[in-house]
Amino acid sequence: MQKNIVIIGGGIIGLSSAYYLQKEGHQVTVIDKSDISEGASFVNAGYITPSHIIPLASPGMIAKGIKWMFNSSSPFYMKPRWDADFFKWSWYFHKSSTPEKVAKAIPVISEINVLSRTLYKDLIASRDLGQFHWEHKGLLMLYKTDKAGESEMAVAEKAKKEGLEARHVDKNDLKVLEPNVTIDAKGAIFYECDAHSTPTEIMPKLVAFLKKNGVAIKTNETVENMVIDGNKVKIIQTNKAFYNADEMVIAAGSWSEGLAKKLGLKLPVQAGKGYRIDLHRPTGIELPAILMEAKAAMTPMNGFTRFAGTMEFSGINKTIRKERVEAIARAAKAYYPEIEITPDEKNNAQSGLRPVSPDGLPYIGCSSKYKNITFATGHAMMGWSLGPATGKLVSEIIDGKKLSMNIDAFHPDRKF
Repeated sequence: MQKNIVIIGGGIIGLSSAYYLQKEGHQVTVIDKSDISEGASFVNAGYITPSHIIPLASPGMIAKGIKWMFNSSSPFYMKPRWDADFFKWSWYFHKSSTPEKVAKAIPVISEINVLSRTLYKDLIASRDLGQFHWEHKGLLMLYKTDKAGESEMAVAEKAKKEGLEARHVDKNDLKVLEPNVTIDAKGAIFYECDAHSTPTEIMPKLVAFLKKNGVAIKTNETVENMVIDGNKVKIIQTNKAFYNADEMVIAAGSWSEGLAKKLGLKLPVQAGKGYRIDLHRPTGIELPAILMEAKAAMTPMNGFTRFAGTMEFSGINKTIRKERVEAIARAAKAYYPEIEITPDEKNNAQSGLRPVSPDGLPYIGCSSKYKNITFATGHAMMGWSLGPATGKLVSEIIDGKKLSMNIDAFHPDRKF
């Protein structure tokens, strides 16, 4: 039966949900507070990463955050501020950062990543978006110290137990893999299971496809109120219009917690800001890489090379901190000594807000309080990687179909 579905949020998660829901014959409306041309879905590293099996909430991360709290150029920066929601989130994050909880998270993170990688391949085969940049070349985890290398090798062993392809490469191997650029690193863990893409190419194609196929895309609209009838949302009010809804999907990224509050729900989410610098010139780089000690990422995209990274918890804002941009530029130079990022390239840096849950796992599913609200948010640094899988799961939830995987670990009502 066709339903009238309203999706709040036009990032990769919201648009992917719209894609699968319209495929099932539903009438879909996407509402976004921006013009869908910026934000985390546009400035991310473009990774499809089955290898990223360790959630952000892992042992030692809070200690690092406290250590780096007063260093605004640090890779993991928590801006000192009085914010009750942030204090609660931090406590939940601390409680989630145990070896036992990380061990439980690994298989479900691996499963949803592999599912999403398959769905990306299906999207390519469908030709729905025409041609777009997507390469399955793997990902290098470059390290300069034995400590970092040994730490990542331990992760690789866990990844291999999940059926993922990973191997160690030394300096000589790096020269073979990357013959056209100098890399200053002791070696790398090479995750052959990973792929990469160009988000700024895919997002506009996805919007165009949805519009062509009857999805209403409403931009520069902010949700102001929701009319509740019993345990269902009936009407959604924005600053411009009213929308009737049989079903609602909250895929509003870092703004999802605020929407949940309007519904009387607790959904701990903090905005984790990331930055990117794009180099629109030849670099000779062929393989994407994580620069381990610097906590930065590099991706050879379609027509340019992107350096990205950092995790900044400073609330919801668009402030570009120059010291953090400089940190990414220094990281690029440290691992790729022939690459000098110019002042103009640094001045054109952009940022995006990633929605981070306390345990590093996304929220996918329905709250027990409402029958027709599905949450799809909290993906942290895996939003781009998990877009198609989340969208597919959302469509299965709303249609009452058998789920592609068990999503109990992602329940929005879970306790921390």
